[in-house]
Amino acid sequence: MNRHSWQPWLFAMEPERAHTMALLALETLAKMPKTRALLWPRHDPDPILQQSLWGLEFSHPLGLAAGFDKDARALPSLCSMGFAFVEIGTVTPLPQSGNPRPRIFRYPKEQAIINRLGFPSDGMEMVARRLRSWGKGSVPMGINLGKNKDTPLAQALADYERLLQHLHPYADYWVINVSSPNTPGLRTLQSVENLVPLLVALRKVREDLADNQRLPPLLVKIAPDLEREEIQELGHLAEDSRGLLDGFIASNTTISRPEGWTYPPEAGGLSGRPLRERALQTLQILYQSSRGKVPIIGVGGIFTVEDAYQRILAGGSLLQSYTGWIYQGPRMLEDIPRGLGDRLRQDGFTHISQAIGQGM
Repeated sequence: MNRHSWQPWLFAMEPERAHTMALLALETLAKMPKTRALLWPRHDPDPILQQSLWGLEFSHPLGLAAGFDKDARALPSLCSMGFAFVEIGTVTPLPQSGNPRPRIFRYPKEQAIINRLGFPSDGMEMVARRLRSWGKGSVPMGINLGKNKDTPLAQALADYERLLQHLHPYADYWVINVSSPNTPGLRTLQSVENLVPLLVALRKVREDLADNQRLPPLLVKIAPDLEREEIQELGHLAEDSRGLLDGFIASNTTISRPEGWTYPPEAGGLSGRPLRERALQTLQILYQSSRGKVPIIGVGGIFTVEDAYQRILAGGSLLQSYTGWIYQGPRMLEDIPRGLGDRLRQDGFTHISQAIGQGM
């Protein structure tokens, strides 16, 4: 699937329709294993990039961020394309339609997207049925969790608990999404005073469900719009003796707009190249304040090998892409791992773990 064969066709469509068509094609391929094997043949992983984190094996650091396949419709295809891991969601307990359309806006010149989707979801029961039918994926799979829009903030914990209880047989890792800008009030759950009780309760639920099996790690996804002191407070949670969390994802989309932004003032979260520096800075602060105690997944504005390498040097153990993948096409799933291996060797590293945080 050369990017030049499909990108003009999809980019001629309204953005959400293009997303729907791409997901439908991948959903069809998900049921065609022989065709997938021809389209995306497996390659031997580069040993310099292979990592074991949280008891999971990653062939290289680049995964797919949440948001593309919210409902696990095309999971086998996404696992076959070359991502080292895939994150589905955001999943909500009950089905919900999300915000009114239009709610996705594409800016090709800036290689950016604004979305105000608002967690459209088929709900946890449908997602569980799909995951059960797909079976175990070929790469680690995370589930991104969010509360329903109509759930009061004071009752948000109940939504997250229900999601863990219902989806626990399927997740290789969990992501607690308290940073989407498109669910009213959600970002207030990022404050330490609100987040700590949430994490304490969710760890208890997770442990009660584990039945002596491996405990899927619990990650928190944070916003890039927090003040430095707020990010530092979150980073300090990594040192909490209760082991509140197992990692972070930095970061979600931003509600800020870059200087000189001249487009209509559409509400929503901005992703893509304009997010790159803000997301990088958020990662740096989080890595410093957590002192590298837990792995961090760096996401936001990653398009090139250089973007990816800078995130690793800033403290990212793993990386995710979504908007960059939309604009760059599937070729980036070959280019970035290969280029990272070359850069690491050029700089004298013999394994990726030696480079994490070394640019600080």
